[in-house]
Amino acid sequence: MRKTSQPHHVASRFAWPWLDRQGHISALRAGCFILLCAPALWLLGLAIAGDLGPEPLKAAMKEIGRWTMRLLLVTLAVTPAARLAGAARLASLRRMLGLGTLAYALLHLLLYAWLEDWRPWQIAQEIVTRFYLTLGFVALLGLLALGWTSSDAWLRRLGPGWKRLHRLVWLIALLGLWHFFLQSKSLVFEAVIAAGLLSWLALWRILPPAARLRPAALFLLAPMSAALAVAAEYGFFALATRLPAARIAAANFDPSLAPRPAQWVLAMTLFIPLLVVLRRRATAR
Repeated sequence: MRKTSQPHHVASRFAWPWLDRQGHISALRAGCFILLCAPALWLLGLAIAGDLGPEPLKAAMKEIGRWTMRLLLVTLAVTPAARLAGAARLASLRRMLGLGTLAYALLHLLLYAWLEDWRPWQIAQEIVTRFYLTLGFVALLGLLALGWTSSDAWLRRLGPGWKRLHRLVWLIALLGLWHFFLQSKSLVFEAVIAAGLLSWLALWRILPPAARLRPAALFLLAPMSAALAVAAEYGFFALATRLPAARIAAANFDPSLAPRPAQWVLAMTLFIPLLVVLRRRATAR
């Protein structure tokens, strides 16, 4: 007589991303999965329509790389979003988002290999000799390690060491951000915004637990994050280019110019405490 195990049955059903741990369809998880797939499907549609420009493969590779960084930031934002919104269910999306980030990073590498005509030796040589590629590849290896050990089985196996291992995501994010800056060359608008948002996410975790939900503390994080975005922009142009870093950084404080990346960071991060205040007032009613 064949033995069956209900926990194993539930775990195998949970492998489908749109199911919860009880094997039921979850609208939250299904919606998250659809949104994860949307950028890749959108790019595929553009490629089929011939709307990716004269170098479609290169354009797709760069766009997938940008989405990798965006999804990594979203993954890191799950915990504060769940806490600030009072929506504990959001935390259940963290693993899916992390694995989605890994999938986009692997697709980014796959498209690069395609661009290099699938020549393993040439690809390996490029990764070793080009610093920005080395950074990206090391970040990818880190994501692979975190993705491989993301399961409940690995959580039980590693015990307290699991959290220590998965804190490496911050180092991976820094390496990915550095790769993003170097890959962007002088067009670092989005990379600077990513630096500011990553700074906010790190600063939020440094706050004492009791202060993480206080609007006053959250308001203070906004100018600090914007200042770190300016510092990242200045540092990149000063160290990696011959462009006037001080003038470029100073443009963030000139109201006559179009909104600069640090100003976008300030606006986005000021919106967070505002939402917290509005949510509290709505709850009080």
